Amino acid sequence: MTLLIIVSVIWAFSFGLIGNHLVGLDPFLVASIRLAIAFILFLPALRLSKLPAGQMLRLLGCGAIQFGLMYVCYIKAFAYLPSHLVALFSVLTPLYVVLIHNLRKGSISRIAVLAALLSVAGAAVIKAKDGSAENIWMGFALMQIAGISFAFGQIYYRAWKRSHAELSDHHVFAILYAGGCLLATAFSLRSTDWSTLQIAPVQWLVLLYLGSVASGLGFFLWNKGAAQANAGTLAACNNAVVPLGMLCSLFIFGEIQAITPMALLRLLLGSLLIATAVFIAEQAGRRGSAEG
Repeated sequence: MTLLIIVSVIWAFSFGLIGNHLVGLDPFLVASIRLAIAFILFLPALRLSKLPAGQMLRLLGCGAIQFGLMYVCYIKAFAYLPSHLVALFSVLTPLYVVLIHNLRKGSISRIAVLAALLSVAGAAVIKAKDGSAENIWMGFALMQIAGISFAFGQIYYRAWKRSHAELSDHHVFAILYAGGCLLATAFSLRSTDWSTLQIAPVQWLVLLYLGSVASGLGFFLWNKGAAQANAGTLAACNNAVVPLGMLCSLFIFGEIQAITPMALLRLLLGSLLIATAVFIAEQAGRRGSAEG
């Protein structure tokens, strides 16, 4: 659980950095660069000789889905939805974590589902806004694919790592980034206008941070923590970044001036629900109720 909280704090800073410094860059290119940097960061630690035969393709596929497909669908959703609806439609990710976990086990954990639903409720309280957009159903579908992709990758890697406990995470994680980078690059090659591409020095610095810390270190620690946590805690922590990200944007990136009393109330209530969800899931995990 500690690793999941650490990553949530790291990811909280990404919102302000992307929104203030990367506007105008092709989003698929941004995803490709971030995953390429993460791959390069972990490449020196790669130990293919320790990987059992046939497992490389499994990890490539996991990375392509969890990182590559998730980024592609998430970013593409902005073409159909305003940003607040993209945020709102992401709150179902923890529920997908629980459902995919239960499908793999062939059973239903009520306490894990409760934790996920509480987490969803907390994020919905924080993010919910009135509004509509054209092609809303296409955007909704893309966000659900993104959420399912990220949830699937977490659960798949969690199960894979537990069946290969003798392998260190850092010895194989470059393979996951390679899978994600290959898929994101395929989309970038089709969408990026290379003839007009210009990346400012400050944007390269932001990309370097996002690729090495937010994506590289962040995804690594998240999947490592996912392998250690019970399914309920993992589901709830998927939305813990929501209140942290909002606090970061408000007080570090100066958006507190625009906050209303009602929005602040939603933030406090949502944070309380998410914290309760994490607590319930963690307590259940210690008793073995949600372990698997």
